[in-house]
Amino acid sequence: MKVHEYQAKELLKAAGVAVPAGVVITEPSEAAKAYDSLGGGLIVVKAQVHAGGRGKGVAVGPEVDRNEALAIASGKKARPEGMAKGVQLVRSADEAVAAAKSLLGKTLVTYQTGAEGQMISKVLVTVGHNIARELYLGLAIDRALQCPVVMASTEGGVEIETVAHESPEKIHREPIDVGVGLASFQARKLCKALGLTGDTAKKGEVFFKRFVQMFIDKDASLAEINPLIVTESGDVLALDCKLNFDDNAMFRHPDVAAMLDTTEEDPAELRASKSGLSYVRLDGDIACLVNGAGLAMSTMDLIKYHGGEPANFLDVGGGANKEQVLEAFRILLSTPNVKAVLVNIFGGIMKCDIIATALLAAYNELDFNVPLVVRLEGTNVELGRKLIEESGRKIVTASGLTDAAQKVVAAAKGAA
Repeated sequence: MKVHEYQAKELLKAAGVAVPAGVVITEPSEAAKAYDSLGGGLIVVKAQVHAGGRGKGVAVGPEVDRNEALAIASGKKARPEGMAKGVQLVRSADEAVAAAKSLLGKTLVTYQTGAEGQMISKVLVTVGHNIARELYLGLAIDRALQCPVVMASTEGGVEIETVAHESPEKIHREPIDVGVGLASFQARKLCKALGLTGDTAKKGEVFFKRFVQMFIDKDASLAEINPLIVTESGDVLALDCKLNFDDNAMFRHPDVAAMLDTTEEDPAELRASKSGLSYVRLDGDIACLVNGAGLAMSTMDLIKYHGGEPANFLDVGGGANKEQVLEAFRILLSTPNVKAVLVNIFGGIMKCDIIATALLAAYNELDFNVPLVVRLEGTNVELGRKLIEESGRKIVTASGLTDAAQKVVAAAKGAA
């Protein structure tokens, strides 16, 4: 689960982590009041969407070609004069209103959103600061070490992937024991790696410890502060913040779960989540319905190996019922680019005859206007195959993973 920047900063502030003051608005007219309430002077107006690259992003209306906007946001084309960025500096109430007007109701296109972009319904009006240094601070789960790892770099304001590729020696890492949090000696090592000294180092130690503890306490899966700034007065502040959370832990954090912005989520993924299905939309044209995450990944690999492109990851789980399978088919068939569907089931807890029954019910209920390939193995497989064979439906059966992948790729290409 992702949250907006302003929500991430609310969580940081509640944990005692220093963040700039800010006000969230949804109407341009509110910007003047927000500007005055923050004391005026240098103020920043920031589009709130679940995407990075907002500073280089392009806020556009429906009349602008989105592919051209993406080229501008990616730095491949020059930005025309007057084209609004996703992050703007203002120095008066009137400028704040104009900035908010150029963002709210527009679509922000960044290198992360793609040409489709994301609608801007909120902007954050926040205090600007005189920045002495820009740093990077991140936290992510290291699967090899099986623990969170803090990443810090003096290269703030730059995509961490670029730093990792071009200057990996500039990234300092500290593994975290979740039972302890960030130890004092580790906090001091981070300060040294970032070149923080004196009172600034003391503030940095407090910042780093509280940041890590918030990550642990809230079951976050990713946290990124870029840039982490040192002001001319020596304060350490989170100028920007990205937070992602473990969906499986949200029952423990109703305050975080309440921050979900459904307008920022893929409708099909939300629909699947409500039905207890693990679904991720992809860019291909072969829909997959599989039980088991490992089998689902293998199925997608085989589709690609044989020249196709999967349209989704979908794990119905080991104990899915008939209604869940029906809903899975509804989601798959509602995706416009799907040209074929592959059902790959290894029956254990999930019996093959249950899948076959649900599959046939879906075939009767839904508009199955694309080829359907089915591979069944496991519990009650013979009964499941018999139900499909005697149904009289135009369903292609497969005898193995390779056979299934080859048939569905051929079917998709035939449909194309």
